[in-house]
Amino acid sequence: MRGTPITLENVGIAVRDLEATIAFFTDLGLTILGRDEVSGEWADTAVGLDGNHAKIAVLQTPDGRGQLELFEYIHPDAIETEPTLANEIGMHRVAFSVDDIDESLAIAARHGCHPLRGVANYQGVYKLTYLRGPSGILVMLAQDLTTTPADQPTDES
Repeated sequence: MRGTPITLENVGIAVRDLEATIAFFTDLGLTILGRDEVSGEWADTAVGLDGNHAKIAVLQTPDGRGQLELFEYIHPDAIETEPTLANEIGMHRVAFSVDDIDESLAIAARHGCHPLRGVANYQGVYKLTYLRGPSGILVMLAQDLTTTPADQPTDES
């Protein structure tokens, strides 16, 4: 029996302000793969919304393995919701590994985004935090403490 492989294509997030969200994620290090405006019967069918019309952007992580697809709805109108809490059922958060969590948090702060409670140290293995990004998106940043960036000397040097 032959199986069909499956790969994660991207994570889609509806946003209030596409440009502000692009600015936030590109400042953190993602790059824009493409932008478009989508509508028409195919878009209605794929998404399940009549009159679906949205501006979209696809962003990619520097390693080329992770992608976000961001949408700003033109029609139907976007529906405002309360920001997701960490214990709610459903789409939870988007998580990124970062080389320097302090640098990433400084970038996020320039966009008005700060940790929900602070930065935690998980058993000396990770420093991590959740923050609220543009449109209330929960973003987790994690720095692996068990690796040393190539440009920093180790204790053995």
